[in-house]
Amino acid sequence: MQIMMVVGAQGGDEGKGKIVDYLASDYDVLIRFQGGNNAAHTVMVEQKPYTLHLVPSGIFRDHTIAFLGNGMVVSPDALKKELDELTEYGVDVSRIYISEKAHILFPHHVLIDNLSDKANGVIDTTRCGIGPAYMDKASREGIRFEDLKHPELLREKLKKILPRINTILKMYDCPPRDFEEEFQRCEEWSRWILPMLKEPVSFMQECLKENKKMLFEGQLGVLRDLDLGTYPYVTSSSPTAAYACAVSGIPIKKVTDIVGVVRAYPILAGNGPFPTEMEESVASVLRGTGEKPDDEYGGTTGRARRIGWLDLSALRYSAGINGYTKIALCKLDKLDDFSEIRVCTHYILDGDRIDYMPDTVELARVRPCYITVPGWEESTRHIRFISDLPKNAQNYIKLIEEAVQAPVVCVGVGPDRDEIAV
Repeated sequence: MQIMMVVGAQGGDEGKGKIVDYLASDYDVLIRFQGGNNAAHTVMVEQKPYTLHLVPSGIFRDHTIAFLGNGMVVSPDALKKELDELTEYGVDVSRIYISEKAHILFPHHVLIDNLSDKANGVIDTTRCGIGPAYMDKASREGIRFEDLKHPELLREKLKKILPRINTILKMYDCPPRDFEEEFQRCEEWSRWILPMLKEPVSFMQECLKENKKMLFEGQLGVLRDLDLGTYPYVTSSSPTAAYACAVSGIPIKKVTDIVGVVRAYPILAGNGPFPTEMEESVASVLRGTGEKPDDEYGGTTGRARRIGWLDLSALRYSAGINGYTKIALCKLDKLDDFSEIRVCTHYILDGDRIDYMPDTVELARVRPCYITVPGWEESTRHIRFISDLPKNAQNYIKLIEEAVQAPVVCVGVGPDRDEIAV
């Protein structure tokens, strides 16, 4: 039996799509365990970029089954668009299933998210409706996919929910949602969604009995965790390995590997403290213009990403939470031309060195302490074995291994799926 968790070790956008696509060749079942269509995982197949928002990133491996798990909030409209695109790519979408216990993300969630973020503008969300959908889940007023199987029960639930939704919309001077239109929308979704539904716990238990190799894919990274991240600049779920077990019904003792995906330099999408953020003159070189697949612009929002130097303090924090057994390092090639690279080893807060992750307010005013390490100033794009990387690149990798106390087992050296050193 082999059960692997793949999670982001920083603030998201680490390159999980590429790593999951690579690892999926050895796995039978792929599970996205949280989040929604608020982030993009990009996979390069035959030098073409394919962007996934909801479907697990290993779907391009023909032997795999893909499962949208309990902890997700899924927009049927966004999912339909993604399934149609996958069909155009030649992917057999009959291999994709949805947990009955996952929550439905409605258009009114998107509308409320947009109105709220425009009014407040603090967190700078993706405005995909994720927060409002999770709010309904937490208040026990959400609609789950299993409700589509019971039209009369669904009708009653919608009647109870819509007055509250319309009260919120009225606050923003928006017209109310019509009950019959909402119910008809659900009926239309049911026609193509019902065949995709699976009871999740029995599905997971059956996979365990059959010794299926299972890969759980997280979205975003630990610093965006609702409880453990830089609150309130976080997502509305938990992208940690432990949450994958908790939300999926998999015993923790069955997990065999926890892979943390690390960027060679971290990025941050949206607002929030970012101690190692680079000066713009350097960041713009790494960011590019948005014309190349590996340029630093959000796959969902298109907004320019904030870019920083490697932060070992944040990685130690992440490793302590997730307990990585292996590390996958991405984007190393983007540092190929640097003669010198800065690395943050720890923080100074109010004149004192700290060896913990401070609260969000304090994190905004820490002083990062850097060491400067020599770059390698040669291309790594052609290298396929870690042992063949330039000596200074290997030394850079060792800094990460020492911080997280886990080996780096694969290194992304380019955007294409085969540009990986192992």
